[in-house]
Amino acid sequence: MSRFGNIFYLCLLFGALWGAIWTILITLLALFISGELFQPQVTAGALAGLITAGVLTGLPPERRSVGLRALCGFVFILVLTIASGATPLGLPLSIYSFGQLVFILITAWITVQSIHLTALGFGPGSERRYNIEVICLRFIKGFGLVAFTIAVALPFFIMVMMSLKNQQLLLSNPLDFSLNFSQGARALFRSYIELFTQYNFGTFMLNSAIVSVATVCITLFFAVPGAYAVARLKFPGQHFLSRSILLIYMVPMIVLVIPLYAIFSQMGMRNTLWGLMLVYPATTIPVALYMLQGYFRGIPAELEEAGLMDGLTRLNVIRKITLPLALPALGSVALYVFMIAWNEFLFALMFLDSVDLYTLSRGINELQSSEVPRQHLMAGAVIATVPVLTLFLWFERFLVSGLTAGSVKG
Repeated sequence: MSRFGNIFYLCLLFGALWGAIWTILITLLALFISGELFQPQVTAGALAGLITAGVLTGLPPERRSVGLRALCGFVFILVLTIASGATPLGLPLSIYSFGQLVFILITAWITVQSIHLTALGFGPGSERRYNIEVICLRFIKGFGLVAFTIAVALPFFIMVMMSLKNQQLLLSNPLDFSLNFSQGARALFRSYIELFTQYNFGTFMLNSAIVSVATVCITLFFAVPGAYAVARLKFPGQHFLSRSILLIYMVPMIVLVIPLYAIFSQMGMRNTLWGLMLVYPATTIPVALYMLQGYFRGIPAELEEAGLMDGLTRLNVIRKITLPLALPALGSVALYVFMIAWNEFLFALMFLDSVDLYTLSRGINELQSSEVPRQHLMAGAVIATVPVLTLFLWFERFLVSGLTAGSVKG
């Protein structure tokens, strides 16, 4: 009976797939960073991954030391180089030599690690069906994670790189995202400097910040008591109201723009930030109510009843007991509402005429002109993305806990 079974052959298959995947991705990364016309050697990468997987997974798990994985990396590089005709990235090694060496090492290391993690703990003799399913799920999970990361990171990477280029380089080679650091910081960040000095982006950011913060405050001011009332108090129509909060989103915003435009024009509030501060909460309060009522239902009612028995009023119970316990939900709702207001474009486009009152999304729209270089548009997109991304990463723990805490009850 052979010492190799389905586990081993499955690892060979996944090794070939990982070799092909990482050869393609790292080669494209090298192309973007260097500007050289590298071409992925898919067949050579798959063959190198297959042989590497055979060397690594042909041994028991306890023998797969760091030294063995380093040897497997060398095997991967050797096979990739031979199978590709000494052109691992599609070009002779004499071109961009040091850079090619770095990217080849990265490809080998990440491929070996992917194979190792896929087959971790399994080897010859572990031929149970459960083990085979685990290895398959590991590969699917790893591939999904890689695909999701690329889908999220690649557009942002291209956006940042294009914002740091000049018009001549973008037109001469659109796929060259390499940076020339010898030109100095001022030339490198020229697009960002011009956006703040010539296109009033400092004012746009301030306007967006004012409107977004005001929207968050107004939304929480009305959503907190409303959600608490729906979650805790008994009144006629409570269940219908609880289930119909999000019905407002069945009406497309484009349908509401024209009536609101006419009303705000007659009231003299169309070309003002105050108008946006009234419109935005109308669109964010329903979703805030929906999110908060589930969380309030998840808070044990006995805690509030104990406060009432101790002589606290209902308002003091909310202020001293409920709100402190609901801080994760309040943080997640505030962040979500801030992102909606920060990125909103339709109402800003229709309501604002004065350049001094433009929000950031409205100002970026003005960059979509043949007279404005493309790198300025990319720089504007980066400026709009970074603050929200920073806030999201900072408050991620509140967002996750706030979204899931009310999922059991309510």
